[in-house]
Amino acid sequence: MGERLGEEETLKTPSRRSKALSIDSGYDINLGMQTDVEIRESQSTDIDALVEMYPKVFPEEDLVPVLRDLLAAEQDVFSLVAVQDGNVIGHVGFSICGVDGQSGHVGMIAPLAVQPDQQRKGIGSALVQQGFMRLESMGIDHAYVIGDPAYYGRFGFKSGGSVVPPYKLPDEWEQAWQSVSFSDNAPTMNGKIKVPAFWQHPHLWLP
Repeated sequence: MGERLGEEETLKTPSRRSKALSIDSGYDINLGMQTDVEIRESQSTDIDALVEMYPKVFPEEDLVPVLRDLLAAEQDVFSLVAVQDGNVIGHVGFSICGVDGQSGHVGMIAPLAVQPDQQRKGIGSALVQQGFMRLESMGIDHAYVIGDPAYYGRFGFKSGGSVVPPYKLPDEWEQAWQSVSFSDNAPTMNGKIKVPAFWQHPHLWLP
């Protein structure tokens, strides 16, 4: 699904995120100080840089087609980039999803990538936490991801839950499907997640 794993960062759970982390703030949660890294919404002018970055981060996966679809989507998604000295050094996509039989919405993280020479600096964490704040501002209480529990557990994600992926995951990926709630009072969601059309391809949910 295109998440970069293993970045060692100092994280806060969603309910304890710093409200100082606001769009375009350049706030680095790992260093706890202002930096020259800007977090903003992706723009059409970022596409070439992202298409160049993703194969470097995921040389064994072809995420460019779904990345292009995500960037071209006009609804049910948002996309953030980290920029330093005019160069895109990180990216995260969030999809706004439904749940079968439920009236509310949930968020899903994918993909997430940071330039190889910029990893372990808190950039991935800042992108994800900025996305969490966006989801909360939309009234969304839950987010989901497929990824390494050791990495995403630092954001408060836990394996399992009552919302299931759109396709059956391989046994070795069962613990990789994780969820997080942004409030202790968040309503319980049950059912199969309904993802945007560009995620509705079974091969994207396989190793």
